Amino acid sequence: MLAVDTGVVEEWLSEFKTLPEASISSYATNLKDKTALISSLYKVIQEPQSELLEPVCHQLFEFYRSGEEQLLRFTLQFLPELMWCYLAVSSSRDLQSSGCIEALLLGVYNLEIVDKEGHSKVLSFTIPSLSKPSVYHEPSSIGSMALTEGALSQHGLSRVVYSGPHPQREMLTAQNRFEVLTFLLLCYNAALSYMPAVSLQSLCQICSRICVCGYPRQQVRKYKGVNSRIPVSSEFMVQMLTGIYYAFYNGEWDLARKAMDDILYRAQLELYPEPLLVANAIKASLPQGAMKSSKEGTKCIQVEITPTSSRISRNAVTSMSIRGHRWKRH
Repeated sequence: MLAVDTGVVEEWLSEFKTLPEASISSYATNLKDKTALISSLYKVIQEPQSELLEPVCHQLFEFYRSGEEQLLRFTLQFLPELMWCYLAVSSSRDLQSSGCIEALLLGVYNLEIVDKEGHSKVLSFTIPSLSKPSVYHEPSSIGSMALTEGALSQHGLSRVVYSGPHPQREMLTAQNRFEVLTFLLLCYNAALSYMPAVSLQSLCQICSRICVCGYPRQQVRKYKGVNSRIPVSSEFMVQMLTGIYYAFYNGEWDLARKAMDDILYRAQLELYPEPLLVANAIKASLPQGAMKSSKEGTKCIQVEITPTSSRISRNAVTSMSIRGHRWKRH
């Protein structure tokens, strides 16, 4: 690590400590534009033996619990790199050098699982119905769907899936490690639209490294430093794919393609059905050529929507036909 990078980080550490309360908001707004500082912080995180690592992790945690949205996102952008450094050190069983990183990850996790009043959060996710159009599909493209009485009774009903409450953790162990990391990656994915390009690049690179280290493909990728296999869970791989899918359409096509291929490679070796299903679905939906989307442009996913013309089948089920059917049966 160069002396210039050390000076930039030390100045950042001392600057925030002397900052008055009234200036925190404007400071947080301008922080994301300091590219030299962000690059230097990545170099500190990538060196587990650095003397600056512990104060940097402490300050990133102070940012996260400050309640300022911009400071929270500033810490979140380093989450993929922090996870990789923790897993790499854990695989070598040198847990002492990852103590401050583990403390930061645990601190963010324990803050995220409770609300402002300190009560446990229960996250809810609504699964869309295929009978209703969305940005991803049109019901007419799926084919004819037979409308039986059972289907009509379920029509329009939304299925909600709940996650939580999650228990607080005092330390990371082999048993709870990926439960915590999966939840943290879920929090990172919830803020994907605010993540800078360097964070998306870091996400794609660490996904590749986690999946191929210790396997023959590591020699093909020419990854050095960690040669032992890193255990992963199926849920964690699905969360990795969520971020990679976003990176495809936001300027990181090549890195995202490589990461998805490596996740597919590892999922096939582990025989994990969920990441296999998600990765193959993403692969099938990708355009033939590389997306030339601008990193500064609108972040969106291109889909084809069928024209909205008024087409009614002669055999369409209407409210009148349903009433007539019930009267005949009675």
